[in-house]
Amino acid sequence: MTDPEIDDLAVRVGAFLAVRAWMLATAESCTGGWVAEAVTSVAGSSGWFERGFVTYSNAAKASMLGVAEATLAAHGAVSEPVAAEMAAGARIHSRAQVAISVTGVAGPGGGSPGKPVGTVCFGWSWIGGQRVETRRFAGDRREVRRQSVIHALTQLLAIPENPR
Repeated sequence: MTDPEIDDLAVRVGAFLAVRAWMLATAESCTGGWVAEAVTSVAGSSGWFERGFVTYSNAAKASMLGVAEATLAAHGAVSEPVAAEMAAGARIHSRAQVAISVTGVAGPGGGSPGKPVGTVCFGWSWIGGQRVETRRFAGDRREVRRQSVIHALTQLLAIPENPR
């Protein structure tokens, strides 16, 4: 199933990474690999996509990305500290120069008063910098996930050109 907005963003991300000679890694939970799927749908993506981690469980976040058990216990999987460690871990456990992480509550269940359905935390880690952000999206499970993919890719394009 194609999505013109995501397809366009993926092409723009590819150009952004190619001009910098950067490789991308993704660390995804609630999006289940959708960010990686979006960017690898672009012809030539092997020149700028290094790998993707789908770390749906806390155990996977810890073992594959090195997210600290203490961070998970203190903040929960849907948190900026975990998103930051996921993005950093994706870079550390790959040969990428930039990584995106996504962890959230896509619904329809699983929400709480402090983290309702639609709460998604993002991390971007690159050579010379890191950024995290929490957003709340409306809609059903598919729409929360779709908006998360769009946001993750859009914000990747905002990384400074010379981050060092």
